[in-house]
Amino acid sequence: MVRKPALGVVAAGAAIALLSACGPGPGATRGASAGGGRTDELVFAAIPSEQSDDLEASFAPIVAALRKDLGVPVRFQAVTSNAAVVEAQVAKRVDVAVYGAFSYYLARSRADVEPVAVPLSAPGGDPGAYAYGVTRGDDKSIASLKDVAGKDVCFTDPGSTTGYLQPLASLREAGVDVDKDVKTVFTHGHDTAVASLLAGDCDIAFVGDVFIDQLLPARGQLKPGQVNKVWTSPLIPGPPIVVGRWLPQDVRGKITKTVTGLTATGAASAGLCEGKEIKGPKNWGRYAGAAACTLGASTAWTFVKATDATYQPIARVCEITESEVCTSGG
Repeated sequence: MVRKPALGVVAAGAAIALLSACGPGPGATRGASAGGGRTDELVFAAIPSEQSDDLEASFAPIVAALRKDLGVPVRFQAVTSNAAVVEAQVAKRVDVAVYGAFSYYLARSRADVEPVAVPLSAPGGDPGAYAYGVTRGDDKSIASLKDVAGKDVCFTDPGSTTGYLQPLASLREAGVDVDKDVKTVFTHGHDTAVASLLAGDCDIAFVGDVFIDQLLPARGQLKPGQVNKVWTSPLIPGPPIVVGRWLPQDVRGKITKTVTGLTATGAASAGLCEGKEIKGPKNWGRYAGAAACTLGASTAWTFVKATDATYQPIARVCEITESEVCTSGG
């Protein structure tokens, strides 16, 4: 049995810090009329990510596009956790936010918000991500989830969809009871889960696909043949751009149109990340190697429209796992 961290205490402290940083809150002072109204400033919040070394810079092209199209200031706010952003949206202190799919599932019953867009990682790609179960390249003892019983397992974090919750649901469906059949190690990061696996601390690690397919190889931290992919999850909806419904309808519509109209290469051509361009990754096909902007913490190509229905797979995970964070807001 693994001792669970006091997530509620951490979230509460982080939320208080965010609410103080955001001041009196634009959402609370300009009214909540859905048909119109004056918007003097928008607050855009996101949380730190292993996929980005400079959070504000990674979102700068999106923020710049919103400023241009809406004609109002857009203030970026870095936040310490998903839970803190949710609490800030409950209090209407953050108008536009990016947080995990699972956190949106929690937020939808508490905050007056809606998802408007979800990232695509490549032209023609899927609007989401996959979780992988990976083993060491020389270990052939695990070929499917049923073989995980009796093994040491590395998960990332109790609140991670790709690094814990979706694998937990799939393991239960395969007949593996994580509380009884395995020894669990929480590494608190996708990169550290892979490092722990390679160091022999566990027999299988569950991590987000982007770390195995792109990020760790690009950083020189994962070489060909070091891991085997023995399991791939169903598609997990990507982190949504979530907008407060207290904003006027026309403003919400403009936000949706702006973010879904961006492409990483188009943003670079428009000068939205001048001097900070990246090269398009290999999975961008004919755009691989092209000058591009980062569109958020992940290497997204563009965004497509999202609705509440996009995130119904998360509800399924909650039904299977009955996880405490499904109701605690952790």
